[in-house]
Amino acid sequence: MENDDNGGDSKFTLIRMPGTIDGDGPIDDTNSSNEELPAEKRAGWDNKVQYILAQIGFAVGLGNVWRFPYLCQKNGGGAFLIPYSIMLILEGVPLFYLEIAIGQRKRRGSVGVWNLIHPYLGGVGIASMVVCFLIAVYYNMIIAWALFYFFNSFQAVLPWSVCPNITIGNISTVVAECDITSSTSYFWYRNTLDISPSIEQPESVVWRMVLVLAAAWLIVFIGTFKGIKSSGKIIYFSATFPYVVLIAYFFRGITLDGATDGLAYMFTPDMSRLADPNVWRDAATQIFFSLGLGFGGVIAYSSYNDVKNNCRRDALFVSIVNCATSMFASVVIFCILGFKAHHRSQHCITTHTDELNHFMNMLLPNGSSIGLATQENFTDTYRIVNATVYEMNATSTDHMDMAQIWTDNRMTDCSIELELKEAVSGPGLAFIAFTEAMIHMPGGPFWSIMFFAMLINLGLGSMFGTLEGIITPLRDLGLSIRKEIVVAILCLLSFAVGTLFTLNSGMYILGIFDTYAGTVPLLLIAFFETIGVVYVYGYDKFAEDLAYMIGDSGPGLYWKYTWKYISPACMIVLFITSTITLFVTPPQYDAYNLETGVDEKTDYPGWSLALIVFLILLSIIWIPVVALLRYCGKNENCFVRAQPSSIKRTLTKTHFRRGVKRDFDCRPAANVRVNFNTIY
Repeated sequence: MENDDNGGDSKFTLIRMPGTIDGDGPIDDTNSSNEELPAEKRAGWDNKVQYILAQIGFAVGLGNVWRFPYLCQKNGGGAFLIPYSIMLILEGVPLFYLEIAIGQRKRRGSVGVWNLIHPYLGGVGIASMVVCFLIAVYYNMIIAWALFYFFNSFQAVLPWSVCPNITIGNISTVVAECDITSSTSYFWYRNTLDISPSIEQPESVVWRMVLVLAAAWLIVFIGTFKGIKSSGKIIYFSATFPYVVLIAYFFRGITLDGATDGLAYMFTPDMSRLADPNVWRDAATQIFFSLGLGFGGVIAYSSYNDVKNNCRRDALFVSIVNCATSMFASVVIFCILGFKAHHRSQHCITTHTDELNHFMNMLLPNGSSIGLATQENFTDTYRIVNATVYEMNATSTDHMDMAQIWTDNRMTDCSIELELKEAVSGPGLAFIAFTEAMIHMPGGPFWSIMFFAMLINLGLGSMFGTLEGIITPLRDLGLSIRKEIVVAILCLLSFAVGTLFTLNSGMYILGIFDTYAGTVPLLLIAFFETIGVVYVYGYDKFAEDLAYMIGDSGPGLYWKYTWKYISPACMIVLFITSTITLFVTPPQYDAYNLETGVDEKTDYPGWSLALIVFLILLSIIWIPVVALLRYCGKNENCFVRAQPSSIKRTLTKTHFRRGVKRDFDCRPAANVRVNFNTIY
């Protein structure tokens, strides 16, 4: 029997005994900051650089490249950096530091950490795991899209550079849908997604998307099946390569025509936008999600650190790198968008110069006094004509027909500023706007390969951290299955669910996951994390832990007031405003019109609204459910009977607090009920 009891951890199920943690007897934990954690067979990082790169790879993702530039463009250009920096200081850095510190101190994943702090908080860790799963399912579909474009970039002529032709009889003509939109838009919606006109028309699976999705999950499996021992090696490349590409794009971008116009448009501040509360909400939300708060990945990564690591320095460094990456990526993006806008402006002027001159000669009695429109003065001439037409219409009803003809013509001033006002983000930026710029760049295929390789690596860095937010808690819960098998099952299950996004209506379904699966739940998770550490575990005890780990006098007033008051208040405000927006504004999606080639706002059908509610509740429901089950279980005198003959020593409070599972057997006796109150 003795030999049996001294076996590996996987042989035992650790239970909580009444009177140890669940409240039947107080636990004196005041000196926890000076305790050495038990020597566990827990993997660790090869070196500090590997850990920092892993955290950067997790924090710096696709949102830094295609979300942050859009928010700058939408919310006042350079003025947006003011609320962004303020929210970074008040919300982002404190919460990021808190997650790193608690994971490093407790050396557990998200579930283990919150169970150790208080069993009623166990649902917070489970909620994090569910959110990680839901996000991983759709996030890897985006990586699959990037893979598809990456493979298609190895051609002398990029396939999205020209519209396809169809032959009717003996006449070859351009496909009408492509002709009215653009070749890049057509390739995205037709060759890639083969999109349907509505979410209610799923039609069939797009098999080329199934294949690239399978390839994406295979890459993720290879990178994670050995845990940090495999992902830690890959992270050297996946975390650094995007910076190489961004630097290369920067030096290439600033030499392109229109680059300065793009940068001027981005950084010219519109200070009036700061009065809009939505700008501040966008800043707070972007900071929150770009750092990966609430996922559990930050906690999981830091749990493999040495307990005496300076986690405060790590938190500050990674936060600053993440913020700086967003700003640098915005500079690169707007250099390229400025070039695209310049090219489209020139094309627009060339197309409409003769048309503008014809209008002036035919309809304006004083057209000759305005002067002939040329490519050099087209924009100014258009604005003079436009003002003249509407001035004449305002002063006399005789010119109403002329004004109507001018309006129906739909001509624009073809200015670069007008082109840059078309704010795009997400897939629209990467797969339509950016690909259009590549067509006109010298060496387009090379820059296309580099760009999509960067997107793939950015996505993989975030995917590794997201999956670690699932795998580490499962292992900490005592799951005895080999890690390779756990990762394989997780990848196969995620791939199976992800095939939903390979349907013709898959992009619409992915939009639901992207918008609702992680927004409100993560805010709630991070709020309970902060409350759990500061008020349940106790700020004073946490401060002692920090002093013990870092070797100084502990956190200062900045950390104290942000953790105790400011950050929780920010999350409550964000949660309330997000919930109000969700219920007040009817959820809509952009449905692709096959005839006009443009996206049209469309209300979600009833079943989609049910899916939205389901995705939100699927994660956050665990927070009250686990707390309620454990509370009810304790009050109903639920118990587990340990086998006396198998216990080798008295189980003290320290054993349960530290999570030691060896040298004793706490398997429940036959026919004895086990509930959430007693199981780790």
